[in-house]
Amino acid sequence: MNMIEDWIRELKREAESTRLLLERLPEDKLSWRPHPKSMSLGQLALHAAGVPGGLAQLLDEAVSEAPVVPLPEPTTRKEVLEALEWSVSLAESKLREWGEDGLRNSWKLVSKGETILEAPRIDMARSLMFNHVYHHRGQLTVYLRLLGISVPGMYGPTADVQ
Repeated sequence: MNMIEDWIRELKREAESTRLLLERLPEDKLSWRPHPKSMSLGQLALHAAGVPGGLAQLLDEAVSEAPVVPLPEPTTRKEVLEALEWSVSLAESKLREWGEDGLRNSWKLVSKGETILEAPRIDMARSLMFNHVYHHRGQLTVYLRLLGISVPGMYGPTADVQ
């Protein structure tokens, strides 16, 4: 088994855990925020769903301009789940396209011509395409808990499913 296939298995396995959370989104609470500075539940859910594919697009070019990350608010759970499907499919496609050699290529993030960050694509893919999702998924579990919605087990049972 090669590294790309290992990463794709992880991507799909973790997408299933993300899907478990997203399937519990209460559509009547998508605009709810735990704090005025926080994203709404819908914005956070849609962002988490779109991270793998969005970052695969960003990492695809050797040099990328720092993006302004849009945070639209979905109106339905279905919209979020469809975004996850698109995102995971695109991320898988890019991983296959890059292959191990492409993952080792240098990648640079710039802002108005100034280099902000330069690293091997493999480092950014792990940090941004994968770990970034886990961070936002953790936030989603807190949002659901605050709304009184049971949190599914992802790496074992939660207090709600024991």
